[in-house]
Amino acid sequence: MPYIGIDLKDSITVGKLYSIHYFEYMSDFKFPGESHDFWEFVCVDKGDVAVTGGDRHIILNRGEVAFHQPGEFHDVQATGHSAPNLVVVSFQCDSPAMEFFRGKILQVDETERNLLADIVIEARRCFDCRLDDPYLQNMPRKEAEQFGAEQLIRLYLEHFLIHLLRRAAQPISLEKASIRPRPQKSTKKKSDMELFNRVADYLEAHLDGHVTIEEVCRENLIGRSQLQKIFREQSGLGIIEYFSLMKVNAAKQLIRTNRMNFTQIAEQLGYTSIHYFSRQFKKVTGMTPSEYASSIKAMADGDFQP
Repeated sequence: MPYIGIDLKDSITVGKLYSIHYFEYMSDFKFPGESHDFWEFVCVDKGDVAVTGGDRHIILNRGEVAFHQPGEFHDVQATGHSAPNLVVVSFQCDSPAMEFFRGKILQVDETERNLLADIVIEARRCFDCRLDDPYLQNMPRKEAEQFGAEQLIRLYLEHFLIHLLRRAAQPISLEKASIRPRPQKSTKKKSDMELFNRVADYLEAHLDGHVTIEEVCRENLIGRSQLQKIFREQSGLGIIEYFSLMKVNAAKQLIRTNRMNFTQIAEQLGYTSIHYFSRQFKKVTGMTPSEYASSIKAMADGDFQP
């Protein structure tokens, strides 16, 4: 008896993608609003925001996602209580099942957060643009995008919508800081960059301890004022701020490996106490170590390879 193939049905099919954003806003930001003929959702990864959608005026908290239907005017602004992080995705989908999402505000679970992180990761791999520009209206492709990245975005997005609809429709079921030198102007001396890199290597080798400016100057044969000037020019930070940022970035990597608890990480990086570590981490990232560990940002940071 011959095999009979089955044409698999599509319940939700995403057509065009218009934007994928991961925003890290200040506590006083405000987006004036817009409307367009495609779907959009906003998910809060940290903090809270005030959202307008049509006649709705709501406060969206961490882990909540709000949908804006085609043609609906919407805006978003910080409440002033926190510096929020948001995932925003806009797309075209004409599937009848999308009626379920009209006016919906839902709570995302771990699977859905993972899917959002995967979407952000793949967007970084295939689009040649920043993901934190609220006025971006097109996403140019990279010349050498990673194989399958665009298809994975569509599959992850469809999976996200299907999983969210299934879970919400069943009553029984009811995150770098990047440390990179600023681009060099032609007037900058090569020796300054070499000195900056040498001191940065020294700091990286001492991430497990405490350093002072005096020690750095002595070990690298440089004057204090020159050292501070070079770091301000190359990174925009004082040397101690830069070292603190390096420590927090190292802590973020250790958190993502999930092999050490926060106390062990604090000890590994030379913090005097878990409480001081938590304060410094939140000062730099806007999240506590626990909040970062469960955030979309942590998942996206951990898996993305530039």
